[in-house]
Amino acid sequence: MRILFVGDIVGKPGREAIKRFLKPLQLEYNIDVTIANAENAASGKGITKDIAEELFDYGIHFFTMGNHVWDNRDIMNFIDYETKMVRPANYPVGAPGRGYGIIRAKGCKIGVLNLSGRVFMTPLDDPFSGAIRWINQLKQETPIILIDIHAEATSEKVALGWFLDGKVSAVVGTHTHIQTADFRVLPQGTAYITDVGMTGPRDSVLGIKKEIIINRFLTQLPAKFELATGPIQINAVVIDIDESTGKARKIEAIQRCFES
Repeated sequence: MRILFVGDIVGKPGREAIKRFLKPLQLEYNIDVTIANAENAASGKGITKDIAEELFDYGIHFFTMGNHVWDNRDIMNFIDYETKMVRPANYPVGAPGRGYGIIRAKGCKIGVLNLSGRVFMTPLDDPFSGAIRWINQLKQETPIILIDIHAEATSEKVALGWFLDGKVSAVVGTHTHIQTADFRVLPQGTAYITDVGMTGPRDSVLGIKKEIIINRFLTQLPAKFELATGPIQINAVVIDIDESTGKARKIEAIQRCFES
């Protein structure tokens, strides 16, 4: 089982990168399932139903989300019945949507669990103890389980990776938009990376026009964020998983940049 996980898709530039370059990557790496973090897909803030359908048409099979999940109110119109999307499971009971789901491919089931960190972020329910409960439920259906931990602090992500080593197939981090170089398979068979990175405008500050962010640091004045233009990039990882055991064999990071 080969899973492609795509880092945070940021606005129209990120969607354009998916439109133009996802299919060649899927062919190059012989991908079975493609999952992407899409919490920034609508102008950098949330997602709409039309954009979700657009990205499905481009070849993404399943979405995870994060702290921007509620930023575009259109999500309230479809999150409860969209089976190919999850938001962080550790939102309080009663939040719309679901925190984990199942993908079917190659005659197998793949469990996907979305978590949000709590360090320097909104303090949701504990992702560590919650993860064990939700993993146990997913394991009733499949040994192949991928977790997207959407978190700010590297320490929190690394700790979760070690905590879940051997319990899931992969723990991949999102949110910071910068791909880290620590991808590896941990000793008990869990593929890990602290942050997959960003799919969107390369010459930017986390997807935003660099001049805006630089001026904000210089003046400490508020400013309206605008998405950058120019070359677009895809950041992703490819994870090779043993279908019978759910153990990861290999994880490889991908960085590709293209002129827009």
